[in-house]
Amino acid sequence: MTGRRLTPLLAYVTATATGASLLTGCGVLPGATGGSREPLTVMTWAPDRTKATNMPGMPAMAQTFARWVNARGGIDGHELRVLTCNERNTSEGAADCARRAIDEEAVAVVGSYSQHGRDFMGSLEAAGIPYIGGYGVTEDEFTSPLSYPVNGGQASLVAGHGMQLAGICDKVSLVRPDNVTGDKLPALLDSGLHRAKHGGAVDIPAAEDAAEYTRQAGRARSGAEGGDGCVTAVLGERTQTFFDSFRRLPEEEKRGKGGDGKGGGVRISSVLGSVDQPVIDRTGGAHSPFEGAFVTGWYPEATDRSWAPMREVIQEYAFVDNRVDPADTGVQTTWIAYTVLKEVVEALGRDRITPTEIAHALDRGERIDTGGLTPALRWKYADLLGASGFPRIVNHQVTFQVVRQGRLVAQRPGFVDVGETLLGVS
Repeated sequence: MTGRRLTPLLAYVTATATGASLLTGCGVLPGATGGSREPLTVMTWAPDRTKATNMPGMPAMAQTFARWVNARGGIDGHELRVLTCNERNTSEGAADCARRAIDEEAVAVVGSYSQHGRDFMGSLEAAGIPYIGGYGVTEDEFTSPLSYPVNGGQASLVAGHGMQLAGICDKVSLVRPDNVTGDKLPALLDSGLHRAKHGGAVDIPAAEDAAEYTRQAGRARSGAEGGDGCVTAVLGERTQTFFDSFRRLPEEEKRGKGGDGKGGGVRISSVLGSVDQPVIDRTGGAHSPFEGAFVTGWYPEATDRSWAPMREVIQEYAFVDNRVDPADTGVQTTWIAYTVLKEVVEALGRDRITPTEIAHALDRGERIDTGGLTPALRWKYADLLGASGFPRIVNHQVTFQVVRQGRLVAQRPGFVDVGETLLGVS
């Protein structure tokens, strides 16, 4: 990151605090505000330095948000204290983070990532701690009465991706994780494809932490060949590894890739979180293997002006922390989740905030305006989608994007509603 205002002493303190957090797995960001209102302790967790998907930008964005609001007097006078925890992509790690949140009397877990919902949600429910704006990767986030998702999760992305590809691809191959979460993806993708009377995708399970995917790449290419075919991979951080294997297939056996999603040959595609702007930048920008790829997201493209407030906060308060990339989907989700927390605490207007009060305010229908990053969010019973397996989805909008000249841009303007598609998933 560049262009940030940097005080040397503050940069040193920030780096020291961040280093301590990484060494211990969990950390706390001390605030600088005071007053009669009690501090507000929350937790953000995510995996870091693991062999599978890592989301270090999420706790880093949480700390940045805390620095920003505390510099302005806190949230409605409450100093915001952010605990962070490395979930380590394990069930034990997720359970440990939940126990830490309970022990530290956190009023909420905010803007976090974990594939192990079964291992943390029950503990949070028993303690009455709401889970606000999780990344949306597990079914538990959309079934627990104390979960308040800000997006439609991986379910809406994959169902929406089927809708995006249905009018472009005659054949589709899906490469997805060979685990419980991944087992649900073929039906979701097919639900979107079927909206356009498209046949189902070829399902190719793959290890999420593999070093190469030559065999799966070959199967995916074979399943997509003939007419306008598409290969889509949803492997989190290993998506880049898969498409590197795909790119390395023998030249004479490839069908090529185009730039606008309408040409012949085998095209590539994915969803945000598996492919995003930082990944495209790291793999060559306009010369990246993702050039021309179709991508389904939850939010507007990273250059949209609705992200301007977040960008200003990052520039002013993230300092030298390069984990906080405004184009990273985890960072964006965390910003929205903390926006929810801020608005609900301000609406309560009390000297002491409890987990129960936050949950009750959201259940009663507190309406959250995210400045155009999502539709207005509200978790009153009547607002819940009620889809099988995902009843607590309230935001069932996605965006269709495409990689052009190394940048993720809108393939079509505005949001696309995938609610009816999700309701049709069996």
